[in-house]
Amino acid sequence: MTELVVTKTRLHGGTWEGIVTGSGDAPPAVSVTHLENPLPDVTLTAAAEAGSWLLHIPVPVEAIADGVQTILITDTETGARLDSFTLIAGEALGDDLRAEVDLLRAELDMLKRAFRRHCVETA
Repeated sequence: MTELVVTKTRLHGGTWEGIVTGSGDAPPAVSVTHLENPLPDVTLTAAAEAGSWLLHIPVPVEAIADGVQTILITDTETGARLDSFTLIAGEALGDDLRAEVDLLRAELDMLKRAFRRHCVETA
């Protein structure tokens, strides 16, 4: 059997969606967990393309909390981690490097607009 591959397609409306390939015509054996607990209501349906399976993971309410929460998708047969996604919320964002980069980008955009306005006014 070939190795399973999970490809994210989108996170929309509280549901993470992806495509699982590599299991042939048989449904892949995947496990989805948060804090080592299996998530309910995960669905795996055959896609239009042969050998592909649509994976839908409803984000549990428990995962929407302060800090960093990680959802793991693993191959049940081998235990290998296939993919994961992370939710970051609350006070953890204040010190997060990504939040700082976003602030820097916003300030840079503000400076670019001011510089362009200055160039137009002095020309």
